Amino acid sequence: MGKADFLSPKAIANRIKSKGLQKLRWYCQMCQKQCRDENGFKCHCMSESHQRQLLLASEDPNKFMDYFSDEFKSDFLELLSRRFGTKRVHNNIVYNEYISDREHVHMNSTQWETLTDFTKWLGREGFCKVDETPKGWYVQYIDRDPETIRRQEEQARKKKQDLDDEERSAKFIEEQVRRGRDGKEPEETPVYTELKRESEEEKIAFNLGASSCVAGPSKSSSALGASALKAAAASSSSSTKRKDTSSSSDSRSDKKKKSALEEIIEMEERKKKKQQQVRTDYWLQPNIVVKVVTKRLGDRYHKKKAVVTEVRDKYAAVVKIIDSGDKLKLDQNHVETVIPAPGKRVLILNGPYRDTEAVLEGIDEKNFSATLTLDSGKEKGKRVDIAYEDFSKLV
Repeated sequence: MGKADFLSPKAIANRIKSKGLQKLRWYCQMCQKQCRDENGFKCHCMSESHQRQLLLASEDPNKFMDYFSDEFKSDFLELLSRRFGTKRVHNNIVYNEYISDREHVHMNSTQWETLTDFTKWLGREGFCKVDETPKGWYVQYIDRDPETIRRQEEQARKKKQDLDDEERSAKFIEEQVRRGRDGKEPEETPVYTELKRESEEEKIAFNLGASSCVAGPSKSSSALGASALKAAAASSSSSTKRKDTSSSSDSRSDKKKKSALEEIIEMEERKKKKQQQVRTDYWLQPNIVVKVVTKRLGDRYHKKKAVVTEVRDKYAAVVKIIDSGDKLKLDQNHVETVIPAPGKRVLILNGPYRDTEAVLEGIDEKNFSATLTLDSGKEKGKRVDIAYEDFSKLV
């Protein structure tokens, strides 16, 4: 029976059925043929072309598997680099986009049985950074393109050069300011006196050729004018000195006006600013006891205590459940600190006393804090108040 016409209803229905993805179990990777049902796949397996492909593959099966594995790996990495770049993304999201292409290489024809095995292989070979979370495996592409590396080095060099230019300009400005302060001479304030003449017959002469203009009587009274100027200058200098002393005394009195309460408030604000500068958003440390608070792992691990055995990337840790001995990798948001009984040893995890061992003396439930006695460091023996979330029990 011949094929139906191109515009016949049967031909149109066949084209509609063949669109999109079909079932994987009816796909032949060697022949790259997709069958629509079990009967079609059976007929294809009995065909002469499929038998010839089987004979070719039986001669060297590893050659075909290596070829399909290389194709799958190269297409997957190309999609990951072009679509997501160097972002951290779930491996299943990338795989779903990869298989949306109808002509993709199927994983059952490669050397990897599951997507997890393929993800682990990418991490071992250094193609991607992989990490396991309760949500699954995440991959991050490592771009080793020479052009990209050259561009990054050029950007880093340019940034360093800009910083060097800014530092040089800042040093030059400071040097200019310092030279200006060192070479500056104190300016003499001009003294202005009232113009007087004792008799109407005396003449007033102006010396316009000199650097400073002096007005006064004629030669006969020049000595008197000079002495009068000296006396006025002395009186003005004494008045300026009195002003300087009065202004300094006023500034001292303003400083003394601050009450003891204001000074205490300023000291507290400085302490808070100092603590904010030394605080970080990560606090996990090895050899501390934590409590699992996430419910995603089920009731088996919820509210169970564990010991941190290893910290990874500052925000994740490998913990060992104390009761069962199971090992889990958890984010710091999935655990919380453990407060022991008074007299037990703890480790401070955040703040100005970070990484300092201490002994728990007492608990303040109203302020959600505890009193600790530092047991190591330069300030050993000092008693401090630390919030609950900033310390945890030591193993």
